[in-house]
Amino acid sequence: MTRRSGRPSSLWRGVRQWVDPFVVAIVLALLIGVVVPVPDDVRGVLDVVTDVAIALLFLLYGARLPTREIWRSLTNWRLQGSLLVATFVAFPLAGLALSAAVGPLVGQGIAVGLLCVSLLPSTVNSAVAFTSVARGDVAGAICGATVSNVVGMVATPLLVLGLMSGVVAGDGAVGVDGLQTVLLQLLAPLVLGQLLQPWVGGLVRRHKAVTTAVDRGTILLIVFTAISGATAEGIWADMTVWVVLVLVGSAGVLLGVMLAATWWGGRALGMPRDQRVTLLLVGGMKSLATGLPMASALLPAATLAVVVVPLVVFHQLQLVVCSVLARRLGQEPVPAEAGSGRD
Repeated sequence: MTRRSGRPSSLWRGVRQWVDPFVVAIVLALLIGVVVPVPDDVRGVLDVVTDVAIALLFLLYGARLPTREIWRSLTNWRLQGSLLVATFVAFPLAGLALSAAVGPLVGQGIAVGLLCVSLLPSTVNSAVAFTSVARGDVAGAICGATVSNVVGMVATPLLVLGLMSGVVAGDGAVGVDGLQTVLLQLLAPLVLGQLLQPWVGGLVRRHKAVTTAVDRGTILLIVFTAISGATAEGIWADMTVWVVLVLVGSAGVLLGVMLAATWWGGRALGMPRDQRVTLLLVGGMKSLATGLPMASALLPAATLAVVVVPLVVFHQLQLVVCSVLARRLGQEPVPAEAGSGRD
C-alpha cells in the first residue's frame, strides 16, 4: 500500500522536473484566448484588471526593495548601458538581418513585422517578474526596463524612420500615451511603494508568496488579454500554416540569438550572476504593451495589421521560453559571490 501510494508522488515529481506548471498555465491561457470569443465589454474589464494588476505588482516591488538597492542599480552604468545597447543596437541589427532572410519566404509584410519587433523597447512587467523568479537583480531590472521604455519614446521612432522609411506613416509622429503609461502605471506605483517601504517593506519581504502570486497572475492576464484582443480583431484569419511555421521559427531564431548574446555578453563583461540574469531577461525581451501603441502611431493601418501578428507571436514565445529559463535559473544554487561584482 505504501509503495503504491508513493508512485503517483514520484511520477508527479518527475513530471514537474520537465514540465513547468506555470508554462502549462501560460499555454492554456493562450489557447483559451484563441478559442473562446470574449465580448468587447468583457475585454474592456480585463484591460482594466490587467492595468490594476501591473500597478499593484510595481507597488509591491517598490515596497519590497530597499531604497539603497534602487540607487545602486541606477548608478550601475555597466548594466544599464549594456541593456540599452542590447535593446536598441544588437536587437535591431539581428532583426534587420532576419527580415532580409525571411522576406523572400513569406513576403515583405511579415518581414517588416519582424523588423519592427526588434526596434521596440524592452518589456517591463514580464521581464521584472521573470528576473524575480530567476533570482536576478530585480532593482536593476526595474530601472533598466523602465529606462528602456522612456528612451524608447525617442529611440524607437528614430529607428523606425531610419530602417522602415518606406512604410512609416506620413506624419511620423509618436504620441505620448506610451510615456504616460510608463509614468502613471509603472513609475508612480514604484515611487509610492518606495515611500511606503520604511513601514511595510519588512512585511512584504516576509510574505514573498504574495509578490510571486501577483507576478504570475499578471503575466497570465497579459497573455490572455493580448491573445483575446488579437482574436477579436481577426488577425489569425489570413495566416496559412506555412506562414505560421516560418513566423514562429523566425521569432524563435531572433529570440534565441538575443538570449545567447545577452547571457554570454554579460559573462564577457565580467558581470556577476544576478546582473547577467537581468541582462538576459530584460535585454532579450520586447514589449507588447508599449510596442503596439508605438506601432499604431508610427505605421499606416495596412502595415500595422501585419506587424501585430509577429509582435504577438514573439511576445507569447518569449513568455514561454523565458518562463522556463527563469524557473531553471531560480532553481540553480546561487554562487556565494553573486551580487558582489565578481563573476
